[in-house]
Amino acid sequence: MDAKKLDVILDKYQREPSSLLAILQDIQDEENYLPKDTVKEVAQKLGVPLARVYALATFFSSFSLKPRGKHICTVCMGTACHVRGAPRLVEHIEREFDVPAGGTTPDMQLTLETVNCVGACALGPLVILDGEYHGNMNPAKLDRVFRPLKKKE
Repeated sequence: MDAKKLDVILDKYQREPSSLLAILQDIQDEENYLPKDTVKEVAQKLGVPLARVYALATFFSSFSLKPRGKHICTVCMGTACHVRGAPRLVEHIEREFDVPAGGTTPDMQLTLETVNCVGACALGPLVILDGEYHGNMNPAKLDRVFRPLKKKE
């Protein structure tokens, strides 16, 4: 991460160690993951142990320490979504984009993630693309949701 961008984020929170979680969230929003060098720099500039920063970064599943794609696709695999066809949706995305669940396409355009439950069971099966919820999905609907993304390739 660019040093100036990091300084802007740190200054936004007056470099308060108690704001560590918010700082990490802003970094993730900016970079789409938490770069190792940036995590070390945050620990140093806030004067907190590196282990504390990593403890937060690894505790919350919303953080990623691996580079992620420009677009994030999350498929809910909770019970309601699972029985309504979520595994088929994951397989469909894996085939269409040649990306395994938990992986990112080589061009860094798409990361495919699965989660145990997002708490929107009435909408199942549910796919979240770049933060937008798409409920009652099936492969045909999924193709329509992904159509703008495929055009950009």
